[in-house]
Amino acid sequence: MSDEPGMSAEEMIGRLEGALSPWRRAGGVVALIAGVAGAIFVVLLWATEPGPLPGHTQLAFALLTGFCLAWAGHGGWVIARRVPLFALDRVIAGWLAVAASTVTTALVVAVAAGRGAGVIPAVVGGITFIAVSAVVTVRAHAVRAALLRRRRELGA
Repeated sequence: MSDEPGMSAEEMIGRLEGALSPWRRAGGVVALIAGVAGAIFVVLLWATEPGPLPGHTQLAFALLTGFCLAWAGHGGWVIARRVPLFALDRVIAGWLAVAASTVTTALVVAVAAGRGAGVIPAVVGGITFIAVSAVVTVRAHAVRAALLRRRRELGA
């Protein structure tokens, strides 16, 4: 690898790491498809609910639709960029997962409690998703911090 003075940042990154791997591209496609499908499902469910819905139910449908669209947007962005995810991108995706898991868990537990059944499985499942997304987010922060430390060491 030469230190050509006219080399752009994109060329340097391209030499360090190839274009988006098939697994990362597949992950982006899955996020895009699942997000769009989830948004369509939630909006159709919302639209077909009988009678006027209470405000908290309207808010729940709106939040779920928003999270689905956020995942679809993230998946589309990953695919459109066609470059590896950077450390900050992974941190953002991790926080999106933590927020979506937390809100979804709260909604599922509230619905289960309202029906008087299935609260324990809802709590256990929700905590599992929150824990996994939190671990992914902590790892993303650690990788980003290590890269920022390295950049400071190199004087960049």
